[in-house]
Amino acid sequence: MPIETTVSVVAEVPDGAEFLAVPYASDLSPEVELHLPVTELLAHYEAKGEAGEIVEVPVARAGGVGRVLLYGVGDGTPRALRKAGAALARRAKGRDTLTVVAPEGDVAAFAEAALLAAYSFKIGSEGKKPVRALAFAGADAEQVRRAQVVAQAVALARDLANTPSSVKNPAWLAEQAAERGVPVRVWDEEQLQADGFGGILAVGRGSASPPRLIQLSYTPAEPADRHVVLVGKGITFDSGGLSLKPTENMKTQKTDMAGGAVVIAVLGALAELGAPVRVTGLIASAENLPSGTAQRPSDVIKHYGGRTVEVLNTDAEGRLVLADALAYADAVLDPDAVVDVATLTGAITVALGRNVGAVYASDDVLAKQLLEAAETSDDRLWRMPLIEEYKPALESSIADLANVESGSRFGAGSITAALFLREFAGRRPWAHLDIAGVGRSTVDEGTLTKGATGFGVRLLLEWLTRA
Repeated sequence: MPIETTVSVVAEVPDGAEFLAVPYASDLSPEVELHLPVTELLAHYEAKGEAGEIVEVPVARAGGVGRVLLYGVGDGTPRALRKAGAALARRAKGRDTLTVVAPEGDVAAFAEAALLAAYSFKIGSEGKKPVRALAFAGADAEQVRRAQVVAQAVALARDLANTPSSVKNPAWLAEQAAERGVPVRVWDEEQLQADGFGGILAVGRGSASPPRLIQLSYTPAEPADRHVVLVGKGITFDSGGLSLKPTENMKTQKTDMAGGAVVIAVLGALAELGAPVRVTGLIASAENLPSGTAQRPSDVIKHYGGRTVEVLNTDAEGRLVLADALAYADAVLDPDAVVDVATLTGAITVALGRNVGAVYASDDVLAKQLLEAAETSDDRLWRMPLIEEYKPALESSIADLANVESGSRFGAGSITAALFLREFAGRRPWAHLDIAGVGRSTVDEGTLTKGATGFGVRLLLEWLTRA
């Protein structure tokens, strides 16, 4: 659901605030004057000054007892402030209003984390509600506004991915994209057939819900000297097709369109943040199900632009739909750079776990820009290699390429998947974000809630708006 916690900025702490949060640094010194023995209280509770540490103190208020939350900000870095903001929002669950004395430093990071920690997606009314309102005292209003826009974009990506597949299908996803306030073009199955999008059609053949290609366009108010294309994987449910997944592995597959959700959310937020870059978003969407009409292992499909692929595993479907969108972007849209986002391979989770996403890139400058944006936004990335010696894994005896390695000669599933995508991206700067590990969370912790994370929204907005 959209983040329901409202945000305001006030010049100073209102008299009689019943629930007040006040920061203290790693040396246990409060950042504002309080009529409380703060140092003694922190010593009594054996506080260490770490980011996210909270000491709750009862104080007398007219007509009752209020609470002051003394919250640690550690060394005051953006990462520490994010931890502090998230901890405060979680402590304030079920409350009406929390007045927060803003910490020194990156208030946008602090407020953004507090809002993300207040996110919830629940079908039903049970459970403790997030804090209803956050009032930031002494904060920069523009920083708080940016935090709110970014957090709501992340929440939208989470909502789209968390929505059950009994509700969402490719047509539904296209409807959600059409509500973002930017121009949208949608290819239905007939138009996909007419224009030669063979990969998207092949993946969607087994489902009663036909596939879609969705295009969103953002143009800044001032003429832009750069054009970026974002491509998102939009598999609204992935059973594996005829190469059927085990039951346990299917339970999270409603979020297999997380990359597409990221692209939709980013395109919807660019105008509010004043991005100076022209951006086109492409979401290649299908439902991968087994049936009498589903594609088979050993089928050969023809992608947009004419390249042929032998399908050795129908559960490696994400690369098939992305290949069409990448080839279209290269041939028709002529961008300065292309970035695709996808929950693509389980192999990347083995390599990097669930806290760091992967970036593969054909261009060092583009890779550096994305890595810097990732560090600033806290959507952390690690650059992975495109190892040329692994390219023979994609050879086919009957087609231009195979969609997976036949046999176990190399065993580098995430790398070979990236090499496959590179074949369709052309010679322009291209990057691939494999977010299979970081796109879903198994814990309620910090800024994360169990389910979709919206990973990629913050880093792409940072990259596109700070240009």
